[in-house]
Amino acid sequence: MVTDHSFGLVRRLSAAPASCATPEVLDYNRAMSLQTQSIIAGRDVIGPTPIVSLNPATGEEIATVPGLDSDGAAAAVEAAKAAFPEWSRTSFAERQRLLVRWLEMIVQEESLLAQLVSREGGKPFVEARLVDIFPACETLTYLARRLHRVLGFKPVSSQQILFSHWRAGYRYDPLGVVAVITPWNYPVGIPMAEVAPAVAAGNTVVFKPASATVLTGLMLADLARRAGFPPGVINAVALPGSATDSLLDHPDVAKVLFTGSVDVGRHVARRCAERLAPMQLELGGKDAAVVAADANLERTARGLVWGAFMNSGQTCASIERVYVEAPIFETLVRRIVELTGELKVGDPSLVGTDLGPLTTAGQREIVAHQVEQALAAGARALTGGELPAGNGFFYPPTVLVDVTDEMDVMREETFGPVMPVVSVASLEEGVRRANTSRFGLTASGWTRSRSTAERLQRELEAGVVTINDHVVSFAEATATWGGVRESGIGRAHGEYGLHELVNIKYVARDSGTRRATPWYYPYDEDFSRFMSAALRALYLRGRQKLGGLFTLMATRRFRQRALSGSLIANLQKLL
Repeated sequence: MVTDHSFGLVRRLSAAPASCATPEVLDYNRAMSLQTQSIIAGRDVIGPTPIVSLNPATGEEIATVPGLDSDGAAAAVEAAKAAFPEWSRTSFAERQRLLVRWLEMIVQEESLLAQLVSREGGKPFVEARLVDIFPACETLTYLARRLHRVLGFKPVSSQQILFSHWRAGYRYDPLGVVAVITPWNYPVGIPMAEVAPAVAAGNTVVFKPASATVLTGLMLADLARRAGFPPGVINAVALPGSATDSLLDHPDVAKVLFTGSVDVGRHVARRCAERLAPMQLELGGKDAAVVAADANLERTARGLVWGAFMNSGQTCASIERVYVEAPIFETLVRRIVELTGELKVGDPSLVGTDLGPLTTAGQREIVAHQVEQALAAGARALTGGELPAGNGFFYPPTVLVDVTDEMDVMREETFGPVMPVVSVASLEEGVRRANTSRFGLTASGWTRSRSTAERLQRELEAGVVTINDHVVSFAEATATWGGVRESGIGRAHGEYGLHELVNIKYVARDSGTRRATPWYYPYDEDFSRFMSAALRALYLRGRQKLGGLFTLMATRRFRQRALSGSLIANLQKLL
């Protein structure tokens, strides 16, 4: 039977062999019975709009999922809202236990999950493990180990000495129902980096996976059900893009987490702003790599090739601009071209494939258009640069030189296997041109000098800056993820990401044993002397402070209402 966590329908996948030898290993239409119904909180819901999952390597249909409409999305929110009161009261230990079980389910099914990612998204099978499943497991492990330390009550002592008797601190309370809308390029890694922290913080979730990788999203929800998450806590909706506004506009959605394009991100922001709902937006980038003349050539060349072409360049943090100091430009470009020429493009299910197809035909059209425009304007393609013949959404890894900053391939997000390389006269020029972008998600510097590395980390304008590597910080659960300018709003991952998912509530408690505190009415002459003396005692120095302190203690207000014991215990705050 279908899980309460799955909207749009997912049945347990049939067992599959550990290896992924051929695309025919799984018969999804048979194994998942994907033509019948959707389930919301135990009720059958028929969706009017089918969502078709395609294999981008062949263009053939994998399965059809009956998508939900706005009423179905509202029912998912209703289920999440109903589950929230009880789930929000669960202990950290209980949530962590379920996170560990979810982790175990993912690891047990990792071969099957990687096959699904590969077949729906076009990643090579081993890359699906590397960049999707591995980061997901790290996220769950971090939460299972650190959740209670990050979100547990944090006592603080009062800076204001008149409040020194308070018992105060910070609570991190869940928000309510969180809508998570994720893209197709990392159908496991990105959802797990957002759904798992949201539920770990005590929220309930309505999760909309991208239509292109809907089966993967539904499988993640089914694994959550098998791990033991209660019904309504994690609700995956097979929702067409046309119906997504029903989540953005729903008054019971406390926050929206969106990862995707800038244009859609603006739409999300406008809809949320209409009802003053908070949102977290990760909107992509045009990431730059700045290569100093002292960089290790072999390490740098290999790092740039992987950072630009991994997942066929369909990464918001892909290297899409490379600025190289002139003394090593020719040598580095020559080695980049050699390494790129060794890459194997083809069937992502086969061992040895380095690059599979792009996930959608539309994305390939964007990539091809940018390259064609650049070549027409004078750029040169040292590798690739042409649409290949045959089936599938393939595009060859392409190295461009003689590009200019006016070309779309240097200004707009490409999201494909294209690496433009530019010679610069100095490091200053490289940093300046790297920062001249409307994006600012991540950036990297390549150098053997510690001082140069520190300079690049300081001067490159991005949410993440790495030295002698790129992209990989997404797999580090303590590393925040998010950008500046049009790369988005807010942060995910780690401690700061968890704080985005809670109401940071300051709480303070007075014992209530006194009749009144010093600042209560009446505002009489004695209170005026009290306030004047308190200002001098608290904020001046030397004799003026000492005189203020003596005057303060001589007032009737101090003698009757101040807690002398607390003041004496906190006397150091006056010094």
